Amino acid sequence: MSSKVKKEPTKKNKTKVIKKSKKNKLSFPKVIVHVQSTQNNSILTATDLSGNVVAQSSCGRVGFKGTKKSTPYASTLAGEMLAKKIVEMGGKECDVYIKGVGVGRQAVVKGLKSGGLRIVMLLDKTPVPHGGCKPRKIRKV
Repeated sequence: MSSKVKKEPTKKNKTKVIKKSKKNKLSFPKVIVHVQSTQNNSILTATDLSGNVVAQSSCGRVGFKGTKKSTPYASTLAGEMLAKKIVEMGGKECDVYIKGVGVGRQAVVKGLKSGGLRIVMLLDKTPVPHGGCKPRKIRKV
């Protein structure tokens, strides 16, 4: 028996073999990291080039709660955690798409870099209004 097989007893003294799932290896060394940085949290999602999610992380997943999630330090740790997951799967370089106006924007990039990923491209996709909404009508007194 290999070390990846676990036996579990059933009702009639029969053993049922349960196989552990393998972690997927990346077939290519490049991933795309999408960063959504809000006022309260930073959410990171790593996808392959066709858009399938490979790994994800956030400040809350690292272990921070409440207002501590909205700090640059929490974003740095979330970036390092995601980078380590990607490097374990075989990723070496990434494109980073940043969206939002939170405080963890640059901290996430710093965490990805210190986690072992090489950043090829950095793109800001924050939506910017052109002209904005129509103003209220003038009040007549």
